[in-house]
Amino acid sequence: MVQAPPPPPGTNPAVGGAAAPPPPAVAAPAAPAVTAAAAPAAPRHQSSPEVKERLAAVGAIGQAISAEVQKVIIGKAHVIDNVLVNILANGNLLFEDYPGLAKTLMTNTFADALGCDFKRVQFTPDLLPADITGTNIYDAKKGEFTFKPGPIFCNLLLSDEINRAPPKTQAALLEAMQEKQVTIGTVTHKLPAPFLTMATQNPVEQEGTYPLPEAQLDRFMFKMSVGYPDRADEDEILARRIQRKKDAVDVEVITDPQRVIAMQQAIEDVYVDPAIRMYMVEVVARTREDPRVLVGSSPRGSQALLKTGRAAAAMRGRDFVTPDDVKSVATLAIAHRLILKPEHQIKGLETDEVIQTILGQVPVPTV
Repeated sequence: MVQAPPPPPGTNPAVGGAAAPPPPAVAAPAAPAVTAAAAPAAPRHQSSPEVKERLAAVGAIGQAISAEVQKVIIGKAHVIDNVLVNILANGNLLFEDYPGLAKTLMTNTFADALGCDFKRVQFTPDLLPADITGTNIYDAKKGEFTFKPGPIFCNLLLSDEINRAPPKTQAALLEAMQEKQVTIGTVTHKLPAPFLTMATQNPVEQEGTYPLPEAQLDRFMFKMSVGYPDRADEDEILARRIQRKKDAVDVEVITDPQRVIAMQQAIEDVYVDPAIRMYMVEVVARTREDPRVLVGSSPRGSQALLKTGRAAAAMRGRDFVTPDDVKSVATLAIAHRLILKPEHQIKGLETDEVIQTILGQVPVPTV
């Protein structure tokens, strides 16, 4: 029997076995997605040393990726951390913000740092489903049809300005976003792992666009914005551009697809106390009972709280979920799943406000 060679120096066998990130990048995070409460109490459950080691590696690699992306995206550490939480939770992400706020650049940069296969599709009114999924092409030499994969066969798909394509084309993503597969004719093709979609749309220039249906919005784990930089950050953007003397920023590869899968699997070992679980359920259930809401969150909302709450805990170096982890992701994970009653939409009420109100009303468990 031939034994496997020992891992090379600098590798981390706990998560994927790929080369470990450089020590400076694994330092304490520049800024967590949401500031956690001081020193949460240890849970009644105690994880094994192996689990703690894997989750510590996940947090360290996550901070290394965050530090690398922050070389390009200035002053948005909290946004970057939330994108990482979404990736660790193996979810799809929708950016909605004004043009020029680095939505596409952030997706490109994450793809480079993750070392994943990246494809970009620019959604336009004449885009067809086959332009995304691929199609069967007749091979005259073989006398048969062969499948030619579309750009969706990648690890990270950027669906740029997704609301500019008609519903038929938007629907081509539904199966891929949920089941991680594509059906062409009678044949189902599995997508490579990991697979996730980062889509963008902007809230202005609505002429000639097709709003995403609720069924598709529900398949996005997070909906978030980037926001304008402040004056100091914008000055830093210009200073760095002058210093490097080119538009492009060199991004180091921190990880690879296999290690990303291992990190996602490690998240499954984060402990969730039954009281925290019921806290998630109560928050989602109250969206269905709120008098201002016409349609509340589906069970995908509570699933999103579970997955992203675990990922947020791992990013903060813990092997258990706290109420603050749930609060930090609740608005991003649930707000886009709500439909407000028309009279409250007219008054300008935002679904974010409804979630914040519910979070203020639901009793916080002690764990």
